[in-house]
Amino acid sequence: MASKCSNCGKSRMMGHKVSHAKNRTNHAFKPNLQNKKIEVEGRKISVKICTNCIKLMKKITKDKLAKIALKQAQLDTQSQTPLITP
Repeated sequence: MASKCSNCGKSRMMGHKVSHAKNRTNHAFKPNLQNKKIEVEGRKISVKICTNCIKLMKKITKDKLAKIALKQAQLDTQSQTPLITP
């Protein structure tokens, strides 16, 4: 299986491991991929996603929920009529 994020396309990078004696050996740096089930258009699918994308999805979800709650609160305050009118 390919070590590639299905969301952002992040894949392995090549570099060097450097010892104390400055010997350089080839090393493959792989992304931190996790198998997650996400809901897309009402269906749950299993995908390999890097942890950065998981954090981003959580942040986006929180922002969306906060916006929805704010709109709901504004609608509630507008629809309420004061019990005592001056």
